[in-house]
Formats: sequence, structure tokens, C-alpha cells
Amino acid sequence: MPPRSADYSRKTKETEVSVSVDLDGAGSSRVSTGVGFFDHMLEQLSRHSLIDITVDVDGDRHIDDHHTVEDAGIAIGQAIARALGDRRGIMRYASIDLAMDETLTRAAIDVSGRPFLVWHVEFSAPKIGTFDTELVREFFHALAQNAGVTLHVVNHYGINNHHVAETCFKAVARVLRAAFERDPRQPDAIPSTKGSLEG
Repeated sequence: MPPRSADYSRKTKETEVSVSVDLDGAGSSRVSTGVGFFDHMLEQLSRHSLIDITVDVDGDRHIDDHHTVEDAGIAIGQAIARALGDRRGIMRYASIDLAMDETLTRAAIDVSGRPFLVWHVEFSAPKIGTFDTELVREFFHALAQNAGVTLHVVNHYGINNHHVAETCFKAVARVLRAAFERDPRQPDAIPSTKGSLEG
């Protein structure tokens, strides 16, 4: 089977981002964004999706972390879209309820070519350490828009905000893994009655 890997770079006045992904990897990562909590979340995304991910971001963090997080999501999404190609032979759909201690979060995905995010996650505090909790949604919005996937994330319950955020990343990781898996029953088919997953 052809390799499913890609690189993507993006440079603006706000950030300089370089990303590489291998969808058939082992979940290894090298992440450097300058935002400690976000680095930890991206490492979780890689480990539990089995996507090898390299991310380097030099962002305008003297302002805040927004551009760094959003542009990382854009770049990872673009790299994933390139690696998927025409999406031939993938499973396409996946969903999971993922538990972590007192927290339960659901993620569901359609690798449809039609970008959309449904987000039902609330945090009880504006920050996790120094990290703005609203940036969790910003990352997944950028990821979904640029990867061309429909993504639903729903936190059923949870008390600890770190756990809520982490279950979002781990749940999304697991549905990426399942939906990107090659379908042994139709390895050369595009899983759509339209014959295309271009949106």
C-alpha cells in the first residue's frame, strides 16, 4: 500500500509552523509549540491515534497562545488531508465514549470531505494552569476545517478541567485511528455512493 504521510508548513506574521504526519505510524511524536499543556495534549493525540506527528511552532506568544494553537490545528489538519489523498480504502466513520477517572467524553467522526465541528464541551474555569480552556475548541475547529472531517465532541460529565480537555484529545485520537484504518473488505474503494469524498 502507498505510504500515507505528508508535510505542511505555514508562515504568517503571527506564526511559523512546520508539521509532518504519518497516518500509519506507531504514535510517536516530537512536539514543540512553547505551550506546555498544549504540547502534552498533542502528544496524547499522537499516541492514541497511532499517527506519528512532528510539530514545531514559533508563535507570537507575547500576545497570547491563540495563534499558536489555532495555526497548529490548521497545519495538522492540512497535513492529514494531504496524507489521506482521495480517502480510498478508509473505514471513514468512527465513534467512542472515552472515560478518564470522573470524566466521560464522546467523539464521533465522518471523514467526509465536508468540514464541520459540533462542540458540546464546557469548562468550569477559564484556564488550566496558564492555558486558556477556550483554545481546546479553537484547535479542534481548525483541525476539522482543514482536515475536511465532520467532528462531534460531547463531554457527558466531568469535574477536573484537565481531565475534560484530555478526554477530548484522547477521544478524537481514537476516532481518527479507527476512521483512518484501511478497510480490508474494500481496500481500493472510496467509501461513498457518490464515488468521491472531496466534499
